[in-house]
Amino acid sequence: MNYSEQTPAPKSVPVDELITGLCATVPDYPKPGIMFKDLTPVFANGPALRSVVGALVEPFKGQFDAVAGVEARGFLLAAAAAYATGTGVITVRKAGKLPREVYSEDYALEYGSSTLELHTTDLPAGSRVLILDDVLATGGTLSAAVRLFERCGVHVSGVGVVMELGELRGRAALAGHRVRSLLRL
Repeated sequence: MNYSEQTPAPKSVPVDELITGLCATVPDYPKPGIMFKDLTPVFANGPALRSVVGALVEPFKGQFDAVAGVEARGFLLAAAAAYATGTGVITVRKAGKLPREVYSEDYALEYGSSTLELHTTDLPAGSRVLILDDVLATGGTLSAAVRLFERCGVHVSGVGVVMELGELRGRAALAGHRVRSLLRL
């Protein structure tokens, strides 16, 4: 399908219905028993992406100086949101990907563990950041990102996700922070 053949995302369609209609489910990925929610078809549809980004940033309008994306799909959302709001974009990366001095945070995933890193000087202390990612599952990734910014003296204005897997109770890991979820499963 080329760009001109994409199905438009009418403004009258609620954003949660757009996500549900476009999201693909991949069984047994990345390991058996996991039902992976692939949001790349949502991101590939320009009008749907615009609706998703607008819905993520709207409740935080005027409350952030930069948008942070968590590797890797969070980068797409953060770049689009930063562009749409005229703010900067920050990347929260997997270990070993950033060239300057970093803070590191280990975290548990639904299916393993990993480490995130953030440059120590990407934002000045006292700045405000909105953190975006595609899915909130156990909350490990996003809570690690929050801790990284807090270690830098940056205020986390909120966390936005396209989809939240409620049965995994990831929101609890973000207690004390505003969380915007567009679709809760």
